[in-house]
Amino acid sequence: MSFLSVAYVVLFYFAAAVFIFGLTYRITKYARTPAPLKIPTMPAPTTRTGVAMRLGREVVFFESLFKSTKWTWLFGWIFHFSLLLAFFRHLRYALTPDSFLWPLISLEVVQTFGKYAGYGMLIGLTGLLARRIFVDRVRYISSPSDYLHLILLLAIAGSGLLMTFVSHTDIVQLKAFVLGLFYFDPQPVPNSWFLLTHLTLVALLLIIFPISKLLHAPGLFFSPTRNQVDNSRDKRHVVPWAARLDSTHSD
Repeated sequence: MSFLSVAYVVLFYFAAAVFIFGLTYRITKYARTPAPLKIPTMPAPTTRTGVAMRLGREVVFFESLFKSTKWTWLFGWIFHFSLLLAFFRHLRYALTPDSFLWPLISLEVVQTFGKYAGYGMLIGLTGLLARRIFVDRVRYISSPSDYLHLILLLAIAGSGLLMTFVSHTDIVQLKAFVLGLFYFDPQPVPNSWFLLTHLTLVALLLIIFPISKLLHAPGLFFSPTRNQVDNSRDKRHVVPWAARLDSTHSD
């Protein structure tokens, strides 16, 4: 293989390792962080089933964001839904026809909508970036990383669209490269500048994901304002470390 192919193989193994170990560490940290107070956002469900339904609506419909600001909800939902469509379309590069998911991702409707999902990502991300630039109260609390995350995602979506509609790459060789990464059998990467730019940006996204605000994806499930049952009047809420402290004092 060429030096370029070896460099991209090493880059993606490094990015995947950072992503997996970083995400595992952060999720473990979330799970171990005590929540000493009952602070579910009202009106809150009073049963575990209600909590599960509430989290489901947050994940699928962004319920609280819809109640807060309609424009942010609209652009955010467009981006995330388009990203999901693009993800399913990209699965064809990582799966073989004997995979149980192949009948789903090979559907014409999935491939067609996934092909144009990049435009939806651009629309959603542009709206979210404009919000940070033109809305005073949002611009005031925005840090440079907030803008850089959006610009990175815009660049990923834009480079993907360029490969799809402007300068096509060798998708057969690309699939061989991706499958080679999964099977630890490295294959040459297609020599396309649009593709190489796209892959570099994706690798960068994997590396920064565990240390960025993009981690709100798994963090939502550990938010006490969303995952707690509103039963403070029926049951005393004691976190494990406080319970151990009480038992030590009682002894």
